[in-house]
Amino acid sequence: MAQFTQKETGGLYELTDEARVLLAGSKYFNDDLAPTSVSQRTWTTYHIASLWIGMSICIPSFTMASSLVSLGLSPWLAVFNVALGNLIILIPMQLNSHAGTKYGIPFPVFARMTFGSIGAHIPSLSRALTACGWCAVQAWIGGAAIVTMIAVFAPSFGGMTAAPFIGFGLFLVLTLWISLNGSEGIKWMEALGAPILAVLSVALFIWAIVIGSNAGFSFGDILNATTDPDIVAANGGFVYVFLAGLTANIAFWATMALNIPDFSRYAKSQKAQFNGQLLGMPTAMAFTAFVGAFFAQSTKLALGEAIFDPTAVLPLIGSPIIAFVTAVGVIIATLTTNIAANVVAPANGFSNISPTRISYKMGVWITVVLAIFYRPWWIFGGAGAYIFGWLSTYGGILAPVAAIFVADYYVVKKRKIDVMALFQGKEGRYWYSSGWNIRAIIAWVCGFILPTLGNFGVPSLHWIAANGYIFGFIVGFIVYVLLMKKDMASFVTDEEANAMTMVK
Repeated sequence: MAQFTQKETGGLYELTDEARVLLAGSKYFNDDLAPTSVSQRTWTTYHIASLWIGMSICIPSFTMASSLVSLGLSPWLAVFNVALGNLIILIPMQLNSHAGTKYGIPFPVFARMTFGSIGAHIPSLSRALTACGWCAVQAWIGGAAIVTMIAVFAPSFGGMTAAPFIGFGLFLVLTLWISLNGSEGIKWMEALGAPILAVLSVALFIWAIVIGSNAGFSFGDILNATTDPDIVAANGGFVYVFLAGLTANIAFWATMALNIPDFSRYAKSQKAQFNGQLLGMPTAMAFTAFVGAFFAQSTKLALGEAIFDPTAVLPLIGSPIIAFVTAVGVIIATLTTNIAANVVAPANGFSNISPTRISYKMGVWITVVLAIFYRPWWIFGGAGAYIFGWLSTYGGILAPVAAIFVADYYVVKKRKIDVMALFQGKEGRYWYSSGWNIRAIIAWVCGFILPTLGNFGVPSLHWIAANGYIFGFIVGFIVYVLLMKKDMASFVTDEEANAMTMVK
C-alpha cells in the first residue's frame, strides 16, 4: 500500500491524487462513487436542515400521524408517537452520518467496509429496492396532484379511470429530469423549496380548522379529542397500535439511516451535518405530525371518517385557483422528498453493482423504471396496509443493517477507515472471504427473521413484530460485535492510520 493514500484537513479526509490515479482502473471505482474532496463538501447547516425540511414536509409525513388517528388514537398521542419515533431513528442516522462527512464516502462504499466488496450489494440493494417502492408511492401522490392541476382546465380528465396512472407517469418523468442534474441541483431545489413547503403545511392546517368550524366543531373540540376505544380495539388494542405505530415511525426514515452518508459526504463539517439534521428532521416531522393529526381528526368529526391521505381532499376544494396552487405545492413537497430520499440512494446502489458499467445517471433510470412495477395504490390504499404492512415489514428488515454499520464503524473499526482499500477489491483489507463478510450477513438475518415472520402472520411473534425495528437493531448490534470480536485488532491501527495519512 502506498504511503499517504489519504490526506486530512481539519478532521476531513480525502484521497490523495496519487491514490486516485492508482484506482482509476479499478472495477470498484467510478467518479460517482469516488469520495468527495474537501473542496466539494460545501453543504452548510442550512443546506442540510433544508434537505430535511424538504424531505419531511410531504404527504407521507402527514399520514404518519393521520393514519394513527384513523386507527383510533387521539391527535396528541399520534403526535407524541411520531415525535418519539423520529428522535429514536435520529440516533443511528447521526451515528452513520459521521463516516460520510469524515471520509467523503457514499453509502454503497461505506457498506463495503462492513459487508465486503461484494457483500455490500445486500444492504445497498435492500435499501435501493425499498426506495423504489417509496419512489412509486411518492409518484402516486404527486401524480394525484398533477391530475388535480389538469382537471382545473379539463374537468372531465379528473373522472377518467386512467387519470391517476397518467399523473403517476408524468410525475415519474419530472422526477427523472430533476434527478439527472446531480447533487447541486438537488441542494438548491431543497434550499428553495423548504419555505414553500412550510407555507403549504400552514394552509392545510387552516383548511382543517375551516372544515371543522363549518361542521360546528371548535379548535378545542378537534385538538382535545380522545382516543376512540372501539376503533383501537378493532385494530389490535391500544398497546399494539401504539407500538406498531412507533415501529412504523422509526421505520419511516430507516432507509435514510442507512444511506445518510450519500448526503453527509457533502457537509462542510461534522458540526454542520449534526446540527442540520438535529434542527431539520425532528422539528419538521413533529410539525407535520401535528398538522396531519389535526387534519385527520377534523375530517373525522366533519365528514364522519378520518382521512389519512390529504390529497384525497383536493377535489373538495371549491376554488379552481386555490386547487391549482395547492396542487403545485403538493408536487413541490413530494418532489423534494422523493428525489432526495428515494432516487439518490438506489441510483448509487445500482451503480455499485458494476461501477465501470453503471453510472449514477443510469442508476436513476433503473430506479424510475423499477418504480413502475410496484403497486402504490395498494401500499397507500389504507392506514392498516401502510402502517402494519409496508412500514413495519421493511423497517424490521433494515434495522439490523443500520445496527451492524454502527457496531462496525464505532466498535470494531474505531472510526478508522482505509479509504483506498474500499475500492481495491480482493487487494484491499475489506475483501473478507471472497468479497463477503459472512458474519455481517449472519447478524443481519438474526436481526430481521423473527420480526418478519411476525409481520407475516406467526401469532407467537406478534409482539416482536410490533417492536420490530428496536428488536432487530439490538439483536443485529450484539450478534455482529460478538462474531467480530476476535478480528477487531486486525483492522487499521493508530500507527497505520498515521502512516497512510498526510496532514495538510
